[in-house]
Amino acid sequence: MNIKLILNVSINLLRARLKQSVVAGVGVTFGITMFITLVSFMNGLNQLLDGLILNRTAHVRLYNEVKPNETQPVNFSKAYANHQNFISSVKPKDSGKEIYDSKAIMKVLLSDERVQGVAPKINTQVFFNAGNIELAGVINGVDIAAEEKLFMFSDYVVEGDSRDLATVSNSVFLGKGLADKMLVNIGDVVNVTTAQGDFVSLKVVGVFQFGLADLDNTQSYTSLSTAQKLFAKPTSYITDIQVKLKDVMLAPAVAKEYAEIFQLDAIDIQTANAQFETGSTIRSIISYAVGVTLLIVAGFGIYNILNMMIYEKMDSIAILKATGFSGNDVKWIFVFISVIIGVSGGTLGLIFGYLLSLLIDNIPFETASLPTIKTFPIYYNPVFYMIGLSFALVTTYIAGLFPAKKASKIDPVDIIRGK
Repeated sequence: MNIKLILNVSINLLRARLKQSVVAGVGVTFGITMFITLVSFMNGLNQLLDGLILNRTAHVRLYNEVKPNETQPVNFSKAYANHQNFISSVKPKDSGKEIYDSKAIMKVLLSDERVQGVAPKINTQVFFNAGNIELAGVINGVDIAAEEKLFMFSDYVVEGDSRDLATVSNSVFLGKGLADKMLVNIGDVVNVTTAQGDFVSLKVVGVFQFGLADLDNTQSYTSLSTAQKLFAKPTSYITDIQVKLKDVMLAPAVAKEYAEIFQLDAIDIQTANAQFETGSTIRSIISYAVGVTLLIVAGFGIYNILNMMIYEKMDSIAILKATGFSGNDVKWIFVFISVIIGVSGGTLGLIFGYLLSLLIDNIPFETASLPTIKTFPIYYNPVFYMIGLSFALVTTYIAGLFPAKKASKIDPVDIIRGK
C-alpha cells in the first residue's frame, strides 16, 4: 500500500467536495470546542464549590464524641449474665472532649508516610454578647501556622491579617455574618460568655468569609493559647486533631485505622461531606455527556457526507480499481478523508475551546458571598484536551470506516457496464 499516493488521492477528493468537507469539519470543531469549554468550566466550578467546604475540612478528624456509655451496670450483674438486656432512655455520658496525650498522638501521626500534616484544634460553643442580645456561636482555637499551611485560611480573609492571631493577645477573627450582626470592625472588642458562664473580652483583628452562611454567621477563630486561657485549660488541652493526607482517597480506611489505634472517634472527609462529592460527580458526568453527544452528532454528519461522496464518486472509485487500486486501498482512501476531517476539526476545536475558556475566565463574577472570587472559575487541564482530541479521532474514524468498507466492495465492472 502506497500511503503517500493514497493520502494524495484522499486530499484531492476532499477538495472536490470542499463545501461538504468544511461542514463536517465545522461539526467536529464545534463539538470539541463545547466539550473543552464545558469540562473546563464544570471542573472549575467543582473546585470552587469544593474549596468552600472540602478544602476547609480535615481528611480525617480525631475527637471524643459525647455518647452513651456502652457498658451499663446491669451488664455487671451475675443474675442477668445469661440474659439479653434491653436498656432504654440511656443518657449520654460527658467523659470530656479533651484528647489525652495529644502531643504523643500527633507525633505518631506525623511519622506516618501517608500524612501530609496535622493541625490541633479546640472547638467549643460560646455566646457573643451584643448589647442585651446573646448570639450563639463557635470558637475555634487553632495553630494559625498549621491552619494556614493545610487549610489556606488566608484565602478566605476579607479584612485583617491571619498572623495577628499568633501575635496579638486575646484576639479573634470573626465570620463576616457574625461581625455584621454585632456591627464590629477591626480593633473593636467583643464580649464572649463561655458555656461555664465565664465572661471574657476579645479584640477583633480580622474578618473571614467562607461563602457559606451557616459558617459565616456562627464561626470565629482564635489562637490555641487564647482558647486555652478562655476556658481555663492547660496548654496540653485540645479537642480535635485534624489530619491532612497525601491521598484523600485513603481517608475512610485511615480514619477506621486511627480510631482503633488511638481509641478515639474518627470521621473521614468523604463521610462528612458526601453531598458535596455527589454534586461534583454529577456535574462532571453532565459535562462529559454533553460533550460526547456533540461529538457523536458530528460523527453522524461525517458518516452521511462520506456516504454521499461515495455515491457521487462511483466513477472515480471504478477508475481507481480499474487502474490497479485494491479494495483495501479504496477503503483507506475514505478512512484518511475521515481522519483528516477529524484531525483538522479537532485541532481547531482545541484552539477555539481554549480561547472560549480564556474568555469566560476573564468575565467578571462578583458576589457578596464570595469576595475572593473575581471571575468565573475555569480549570485548565491538559488531560481534557487529550481526551477531546482522542475522542474526535475515534469518532471520525468510526464514522468513516463503514462508508469506506462499502466503497471497497464496489465492483468496477458493474459501474462501467452501467455507464
